[in-house]
Amino acid sequence: MQQNDFINEAIEKSRQSVSSGGFPAGAVLVKDGQVIASGISIGNILHDPTSHGEVSVIREACKKLATTDLSGTVLYTSLEPCSMCLSASMWSSIPKIVFACSKELVDPAFYGGKYETEIINKTFIKPIEIVHDKTYQSMALEIINKWQK
Repeated sequence: MQQNDFINEAIEKSRQSVSSGGFPAGAVLVKDGQVIASGISIGNILHDPTSHGEVSVIREACKKLATTDLSGTVLYTSLEPCSMCLSASMWSSIPKIVFACSKELVDPAFYGGKYETEIINKTFIKPIEIVHDKTYQSMALEIINKWQK
């Protein structure tokens, strides 16, 4: 599989999240070209404000691999990660995040306010490589816009 396939899969997880009554965000974690975990954002259903797609993926992968070190993985997300998900990625040593839709295109309330992800990332001892792949941005945004209505 290729990068666009993984982003497309993360976007499909966001669609699944909406179908389940959750927030329009999804994520997949890839290691050695294989999806090792996938997640949706249903914190509202689970009564867990930390249950974002990215955090769900990190939890699943760590349990599956019996480690807290996810070095060598890539996190693909439908929406740019919030500060909590970015920090969880740092704590689990995820070296790279690829996302489809920029936070600049959605309501700042989705992120708990306005802040610069790049500035937060630069403060980490090991900054994460963050890639905005716009190939599927409109597809991810379409799901978000439908959910908002």
